[in-house]
Amino acid sequence: MAGSTAIPTRREPTPEEFVAMQQSSEFQELRSTFRGFTFPMMIASLVWYLLYVLVATFASDAMARPFLGLNVGLWLGLLQFITTFAITWFYVKWANKNIEPRAAHIREVMEG
Repeated sequence: MAGSTAIPTRREPTPEEFVAMQQSSEFQELRSTFRGFTFPMMIASLVWYLLYVLVATFASDAMARPFLGLNVGLWLGLLQFITTFAITWFYVKWANKNIEPRAAHIREVMEG
């Protein structure tokens, strides 16, 4: 057909190639970089969430105090959402810079 664009064909890597790539230093570095960011961020967000639950459970009087037109508990609840979105935004920016280029290179090597 005139004017149609050809879809590039990709090679399907063999199971042995997947295992070899998984054991390569390039993949191990990518995995280490990913884990170095995500694990601490996950732990921090879980601690923040558990702190919120514990304060709500054991310091309900403090959570009920008025603050800027709402009570402290509502403000902390809103902060839970805000920090979740902030962490997601920060991760996307970080991953686009630190993970995606490396993953794209590995994909290119694997698929040809």
